[in-house]
This record gives sequence, C-alpha cells and structure tokens, in this order.
Amino acid sequence: MSKEITPAEFDYNVFNTIGKDWMLISASANGKTNAMTASWGGMGVMWGKNVAYIVIRPQRYTKEFIDASDELTISVFGEEKRKAMTYMGTVSGRDEDKIAKAGFAVFEADGQKFFGDAKITMFCRKLYAQEMQENCFIDKSCDEKWYADKDYHTMYIVEIQKILVND
Repeated sequence: MSKEITPAEFDYNVFNTIGKDWMLISASANGKTNAMTASWGGMGVMWGKNVAYIVIRPQRYTKEFIDASDELTISVFGEEKRKAMTYMGTVSGRDEDKIAKAGFAVFEADGQKFFGDAKITMFCRKLYAQEMQENCFIDKSCDEKWYADKDYHTMYIVEIQKILVND
C-alpha cells in the first residue's frame, strides 16, 4: 500500500537508491508514456526547493518525452525488479511498448503516469535543463572515460513535489 511522505521524511540512502537500486525516469507527451533506466543523478536542495537532478543522453527516446513535458516521475524498485529494469535500459520505446513487455503496472495521479509497484515514486516538475559541455570538465578523465562519442548528457534539475512509498 502506498503512502505519501514529504521530502523531509525521505530517509533512504541516496547513493544506494540512485547508484545501486537504479531508477526509472518517465514522462508523458502526446498521449504516450516512455521510461528509461538511470543510475546517475542526485538529490538535494537548490533555489530553496527539494530537488533531484538527472542526466540523459541526447539519443535516448525518453529525452523527447521529458523535453516535451513540464513534469516527470522518478521510480525506484527493489531487487525483485532487476531483470525488468535491465530490460528497460536495453530496449528502446521507439521500437516497442517496453513498459508493457517489462510488466510494469502504470497508474495516474495528479495528471502524471507512474509505476504502482515502485518502492519509491517521486513526482517532479522541471526547473532547469542544460547540456553538458566538453570545455566545462575540470577533471578531463571524466570526459575521456564517459564521452568518447561526445554524446554529452543534458542535466535536468527537477523539484520533488510529492513522494509515494510502498511498504
């Protein structure tokens, strides 16, 4: 059963939640919803707001949905969904309805689609977006290691408006 908590009540280890558990970033546009697996990002406070930041490469289909919408959801699942999460990260929604094939239950609240079986769902509103740039890397090894194709992520800062947790 889901319950709503405030960002101040969010007591999960962010390093595990994002880097180890992974997350699905999803957005809807033109009557469709798409999602992608992500394991890079963070959470904190910016401009007096509780925020998350996410990064998305330009070739990702989900980026089109995020760019076309003011809102998105970030969903975190337990280890029992690892196989489905891996599938979501390896198949493009351009080619098939990967959400349905992965077996995720899609619900709607406050006009946003979300996954009912997520252990954590953050309903977010976009505040800022900026493409990463080669000349901004202070540690050039990060650029060399992660951007050989120069396909730099766009970083989005999103306000966390509501959090649902499943017990």
